[in-house]
This record gives sequence, structure tokens and C-alpha cells, in this order.
Amino acid sequence: MIDLVSPTLGLALGGGGTLGGAHIGVLQVMHERGIRPGVVVGTSAGALVGAAYAMGIDPYRLEELLLDVHWQDVAAVPRRPGAGLLDAAALRESVTELIGGDVLIEDMPMRFAAVATDVASRRAAVIERGSLVDALRATISVPGLFRPVQVDGRRLLDGGLRANLPLEEALGVGASPVIAVRVAPDWDVPGYSSSRIVRGLEARPDVLVISPVLRGRTWWQTKDLAGVVAAGRAAAEAALAPPPRPLPTHTDG
Repeated sequence: MIDLVSPTLGLALGGGGTLGGAHIGVLQVMHERGIRPGVVVGTSAGALVGAAYAMGIDPYRLEELLLDVHWQDVAAVPRRPGAGLLDAAALRESVTELIGGDVLIEDMPMRFAAVATDVASRRAAVIERGSLVDALRATISVPGLFRPVQVDGRRLLDGGLRANLPLEEALGVGASPVIAVRVAPDWDVPGYSSSRIVRGLEARPDVLVISPVLRGRTWWQTKDLAGVVAAGRAAAEAALAPPPRPLPTHTDG
């Protein structure tokens, strides 16, 4: 078991569409067991959940919000044709409402980073500063579905292209140990694949991987989201179980 009270404990939350609801169940169990990370790093859906958590929103309230979410909260049909079918600009309004206004990532109460993919370099872009809403728009911009988002002069797409489980990125910002929550496999898109690197990192002794059982569910399925949260809870309760107490010893006399 990793050191769950370390001040450098990191939490890496992977992408996976609506399967990201399982992150909420993991956060609920962490809350109940007093486990608080020093930094949260998220990709796509993991970044949405992680940002809300890092802003101090109660994980039980997050479940309520998940069950009430609508597709139009995160996407809109663009007025002009472009590189994607949808524009994530509608996310600005919903996230701004959720957190009470856009904030600078560096001013958040808990350290946070969102992971997107730089279109030009094909490398992961770890966003630790600037507009939180712009960072979230970038990290959810699934290629072909959403338009790329401009952040600091870079055209960014969904972080899942390069780092669907942002474990390397969490370690890269100084987190150790790391709880990594995988809700979906790596994309393995030619020219972007990083699954071999991630598999090696998952075996590190300072990494604990939590993998909720989500078989039979698709990334965009909105049915039974409460069951997705429950799957996250079950996986976290098993992975974060306290060590068994030693049996009492008996001495003669």
C-alpha cells in the first residue's frame, strides 16, 4: 500500500466520457477515509471531475450534478463549419455556473492540472496556469467531434489522444505516490500512443491503480450513471481497504 497521508500524494483521473462518473465514487470513498491529495491531474472527463473536486465541491454534490447533466451543458453546434462537429464553448457557461465564475488554475484551493494534446507537437500539454474553463474546454475536445481549442497560442485537443490516464503527467509535476483511476483503456491512436509507457508506470511501487469494473458500458451512455458512481465506490473501497489487524497473540500463564 502506498503512503496515503503523504503531502505529495497525487491523484490522476483518466478520461472515458460518462464513465468518468466512477471518479466521483472514488472521491467519495477517499473523503470518508480522510485521504486528501496534494495535487489532482485529470484528462478529459477526469479533468472535469478533478477540477470540481479541487475547487472544493463536495463529492456527494458532484454525484447529484452528474445525474442532472445534459449533453448541451458541454457542447453546442457551431455556427460555422470547422474541424469538429461540435464546439465546447457551451462548457464555459456551465462550468462558470458550477464554480461561481472562471478562475485561474494557479489560484485554486487545491493544486490542479488538466492534460490536453498539442496538435502540432503531438505531445501532452499539461495546463497548470491560466483560465480553468479554457483548460477544461481543451481537455475534452475529442478530435472529429469537437473543435480544437486555442490556449496560449497552441491548438489543443482531448488529452486522451496522448495521455488518457495522466499518470506520467502526475509524476511529472512532482506527485509521489500517486492514486491513478483508470475508467477506460488508452486510445492507442497511431502517432500518439503512450500505452506502453503508462503500463510500465502502473507497476511502480509508488503507484496505486484503481480500475472500476465498467464492462458493458460505453463512453457516452447516460443510462444508470448512479451505477457508474457505485462502481467507482466499490473499486475504491477494495483498493483503499485498511490493512487487516494482526491476530492477538496468546501466551501461557
